[in-house]
Amino acid sequence: MERTTNMTSGSPTKLILRFAFPLILTNLGQQLYTIVDAVIVGRGVGVEALAALGATDWLYWAVLWAVQAMTQGFAVLVSQTFGSGNKQDFRKAITMSVLLCAIIGTLLTAAGIALALPMLQLLKTPDNILAGARTYLTTMYAGTLVVMAYNMSAGFLRSVGDGKSPLIAMGVAGSCNILLDLLFVLVFRWGIIGAALATLLAQLIAFVYCLSVILRMSVFTLSRADWTPDGAVMATLCRLGIPLALAQMIVVVGGIVAQSAINTYGYVVVAGFTATNKLHGLLDCSATALGAATSIFIGQNWGANRLDRVKAGLRRAVIIGIVLACCIMAVMLVFGRQVVSLFVSANAAHAAQVLDTAYQYLFILSLFLVAAYLMNVYRYALQGLGDSIAPMLSGVFEFFARAGAALLLPQFIGVTGLFCMDGLAWVAAGVFQLVCFYYDLHRIETKGLAYRGAGG
Repeated sequence: MERTTNMTSGSPTKLILRFAFPLILTNLGQQLYTIVDAVIVGRGVGVEALAALGATDWLYWAVLWAVQAMTQGFAVLVSQTFGSGNKQDFRKAITMSVLLCAIIGTLLTAAGIALALPMLQLLKTPDNILAGARTYLTTMYAGTLVVMAYNMSAGFLRSVGDGKSPLIAMGVAGSCNILLDLLFVLVFRWGIIGAALATLLAQLIAFVYCLSVILRMSVFTLSRADWTPDGAVMATLCRLGIPLALAQMIVVVGGIVAQSAINTYGYVVVAGFTATNKLHGLLDCSATALGAATSIFIGQNWGANRLDRVKAGLRRAVIIGIVLACCIMAVMLVFGRQVVSLFVSANAAHAAQVLDTAYQYLFILSLFLVAAYLMNVYRYALQGLGDSIAPMLSGVFEFFARAGAALLLPQFIGVTGLFCMDGLAWVAAGVFQLVCFYYDLHRIETKGLAYRGAGG
């Protein structure tokens, strides 16, 4: 059961690829949740139901991305303490992460449930899909602690170099999600709420599996003393995790502005955007996987004070990212129309218009994929160095680029302007993070900075 990987020695390329590949498959499995929901709801219930799911995207991503970013930030300290070999700091990083996740997850759940309807109304959600959107969003918010628990446990495993266990967990959960979707939506006829319940139950299964692996690994053996609250460690975790969560929240605010603009075009356009948005995760799930692998590699080597390997790992990650982005872009440009057609029955009302909207959006997104991959590499590299401020500030760049495109470009080129908003946001954030990473690296080299432990 000891699947840990020490990344402070060996080929950076092989280590990053070996870690990233199972994580890519894991992310694909996680994206399968929302894709299966959309396909089954779109084909089994109808275009309006598909649009209702799409109307919740940015509002749910506000919580989901915040949870993922925060737990990834916590995992940075776990990987750093693991790389440093300080077992006491490592155990404290684990226990204080659990306590913080429980507290913050509870607060997010309460806030999400209370604000679901007002936020949907603020986004000018069309009346004919408002009730369905509220049902789906409220149910998903109610399961925030489940999502938090899975991302936290998977982050712990990845921090010690175990990318296989989260992959297995997601494979099992993905299969269960498909079966539960078919059962709840098509057999029980529970509609949108059935899709939400299927997703949350699948996440619960993934968490239970990851937890079972953690409990059997000696590196995670904890004592009662490890659970004593430690303000210094909690402060370090918050310094690493909270700014990353805020960065995602800022990004989401820009997305919410964009969603509000999209909603004004009616539910048919919303449905087209939804179809491609469900593929959005597939397009860049390899980017986030590569970024996470880069973060763990850099975190462990930074913890071991191996700056030479930090630089080598970053160079390899950039090359891998460009190659992956070009391959995925080629596939989407050639087969994109066939892919988006999975979401809508050919006999559905307005099917042709929905598919045209979805494919045009997918085509433009694909052209910007290299920017998305490089943005993720540099964002996660900064996290690996313990810099959570630059990724947070990059969210401001994403916000202005996305919101500005959503508000201004449609005035000149119509709805096509909305298709460009994500790509422009990736470019703006990527350039900023590239500059910040090399600034951090220069500062570390000239001042001789070194890793200072869990409380530092």
